[in-house]
Parts: sequence; structure tokens; C-alpha cells
Amino acid sequence: MDLEIKSKIAELSDKIKGLDITQAIRLLSDTFAGKAVFSTSFSLEDQVISHAILENKIPVDIFTLDTGRIFPETYSVWNSTNQRYQTQIKAFTADYKTLQDYLTEKGPNAFYESVENRKQCCHIRKVEPLKRALKGQQLWVTGLRAEHSAARQDLQMLEWDEGHQLIKFHPILHWTTEEVREFVTKNNIPYNTLQDKGFVSLGCAPCTRAIKPGEDFRAGRWWWEDDSKKECGLHEHAAGNK
Repeated sequence: MDLEIKSKIAELSDKIKGLDITQAIRLLSDTFAGKAVFSTSFSLEDQVISHAILENKIPVDIFTLDTGRIFPETYSVWNSTNQRYQTQIKAFTADYKTLQDYLTEKGPNAFYESVENRKQCCHIRKVEPLKRALKGQQLWVTGLRAEHSAARQDLQMLEWDEGHQLIKFHPILHWTTEEVREFVTKNNIPYNTLQDKGFVSLGCAPCTRAIKPGEDFRAGRWWWEDDSKKECGLHEHAAGNK
């Protein structure tokens, strides 16, 4: 990260101090006019941010990554969100030829067989489509929260993403689960009912399970793998990027 970018992030961080979620997103959307996007997986966190953007008509484009393996309940929330806010959330999908070759060569459940296969599947269905979604953008709004994993507790609300060459903004980074649920209930926001059944993380159906009381937030993702390998590549952080 060069000094100009570092200075810009510091300046914007000062400006958003004390602002609520709507005010902060609006300020940054004005700063990066036409170059700000929000990625949603239709989780509770993402529904909070979608509500702030859509209810207040903030000019931030919203997109999702449709991997082709997400839960039926997730599609229901997607549809309900479109209807509630009279919007059309944009979908990015895997390159059909690449996915077709992967499935033909390795089969539909190869991700259970090795970390390499699973990461390749994630790359095809999520990482590569995300690169297309973020191309040419300057601000990426996310629903990351510090509570979700140890790796996210040191994040800053505004940070430089070296891989995608843009600034990331985590508006509810320091919200608690209780605050998220209270906001959703208060504003009658559509949400995924799986999150009432222990599904803290909403990824692809074959790779996500409900967590048990006392388990880590990420325990429900790729539960057959070693904990140190449990990222899909969307939010990996190099030490020099923080």
C-alpha cells in the first residue's frame, strides 16, 4: 500500500467516525461515486447492509455470487429482498466451461476428497466470479464481523485490498450478534430462517452445517478440514494489507 492510499484511508476513517451505518455508506458512496459495490450472501449481516442501502436509496450496486450449490432458503431470501425493496440484485456465476470441465473430471462432490479440490471448487464458483464483479470498482462494502473468526478480529473498518486493488469497508465489523438480530427484527427485514437453526455461516449447502453450542463461528464451514485452512479465498488477508 503506497502512502497516498494509506493517507486516503486514514482521512476517510476519520470522516466516518461517529456516523451510523447509513451515513457512513452514503459518505463513501459519494466519495467513490459509481464505483462502490456491496457483495451479499443474504446472511443476517448482509441483510442489514442491504436494508441500509436500499431503504435509503444509496447509489451502491449490490451483487451476489450464485455458486449453483446454495441453500433453497437462500434463494427465498434473495427473492424476498428483491420484492421488498423493488430491486434486482445482480448475480455473478462461475464460467460455465471451467465448471463443466471440473465436474466432468472430478465429479460433483470432489471437494470432500481433498483441500486442493475444495479450494479449486471455491475458486471456480466464488473467487473468479468475484474478480469479475469487482473489476473497475474502487470501494467494496462487506458484511464481515470481528466475531466471526479470530482472523477477522484485527481488521480495520476501512482497509486496502491488495489483491483487488480497492478499498474494503466493513460497516458492521464491531456489531455483536445481538445487535444484528435486533436491527433485523426492528426493521422487519427478510432473513434466512436457517440462521434460527444454528447456521451462523451461509455458504454452499454441501459445505455448511449448523454449529453446536460453544463451537466456533466457523466450525460449520468445511467441518471435515483442519481449522487453519477454512477460507475460500474471498477475504484472505496478506500481512502487509492491514
